[in-house]
Amino acid sequence: MGKGQSVSQLHLGGGTPTFFNDAELRELMAMLQRSFNFVAGGEYAIEVDPRTVDANRLAALFQMGFNRLSFGVQDFDPEVQKAVHRIQPAAQVFALVAAARQIGFESINIDLIYGLPKQTPASFERTLAQVNLLRPDRIALYAYAHLPERFKPQRRILAAELPVASSKIAMLASSLNALMEAGYVYVGMDHFALPDDALAVAKRQGRLHRNFQGYSTQPDCDLLGLGVSAIGRMGGTYSQNAKTMAAYTDMIDQGQWPVVKGLALSRDDLIRRAWIMAIMCQGHVNFEDFNLAWLIDVKKYFASEFKQIESLQAHGLVELSENGIQVTATGWFFVRGVAMVFDHYWQADRNRHRFSKII
Repeated sequence: MGKGQSVSQLHLGGGTPTFFNDAELRELMAMLQRSFNFVAGGEYAIEVDPRTVDANRLAALFQMGFNRLSFGVQDFDPEVQKAVHRIQPAAQVFALVAAARQIGFESINIDLIYGLPKQTPASFERTLAQVNLLRPDRIALYAYAHLPERFKPQRRILAAELPVASSKIAMLASSLNALMEAGYVYVGMDHFALPDDALAVAKRQGRLHRNFQGYSTQPDCDLLGLGVSAIGRMGGTYSQNAKTMAAYTDMIDQGQWPVVKGLALSRDDLIRRAWIMAIMCQGHVNFEDFNLAWLIDVKKYFASEFKQIESLQAHGLVELSENGIQVTATGWFFVRGVAMVFDHYWQADRNRHRFSKII
């Protein structure tokens, strides 16, 4: 990498960094700031478990250089919180958001999850009403995926208490209606933002990008993944670090990069990545422009995919013309499904739908 490489975006998460104490977080940030050049005006975010911070800790995070916060709320309903073993009163979250705004954080995100045990469409509507009063700059709305064989903490959750599929769909529908009626812009997939937020502005101006954390205003750039199981992207390659602490620290102690697997993208991978990124971020692709950029004939290259797209067109999700493909207003709510058509890895392994459900 070379010392002093410029960094315009930092996302400290993938767990709950605020379980570290302030001294440990200061040490981590000091090491990063010595090793990289954090440019002015960058986005430096940290994920926060509301149970682990107070106003003083938020002020300390601000002094360390963080300018964006993401609070993991999930649900405000007390019964749901008990079911997922995560008790955090709504009043506590409201107080923390108010403190963060007073301190000067540029953007505050709230993470919500639908499909949790004990949730009902009615209970989730009450949570949405509270979130609208809270008025965060951004909201990430995720569907809960119950994979206890993969995630140990989920083994404490009772599968019998999970809502049925129809209830999950009802929760998603009410979320879309409630948030947009409250003035939020549906950026795409999991993301909502207030109209004057940088993410909503980027969508209007056609400048959206997407990385492993979701939609971003930052231009397409290299991403260095640090820490256990982190995924990085450098140019035409992807890499993943060791998934266990023991393996990770062993490689570090030996003076090695803790990368255990990677992928060098083929030309076909690069073409499909560019196409899928355009679908997910701009919602349309002009055939002539894409042909010139990649020196291909799109209609021939994606001939089999376009046959599948015809069924999506019949359902009003896309418009396919001689000049290009356009995701409709309705189709934008299912843009992940449109993009999946062009992902030949996903198409070759239909079992992957367990981890990549549209709803």
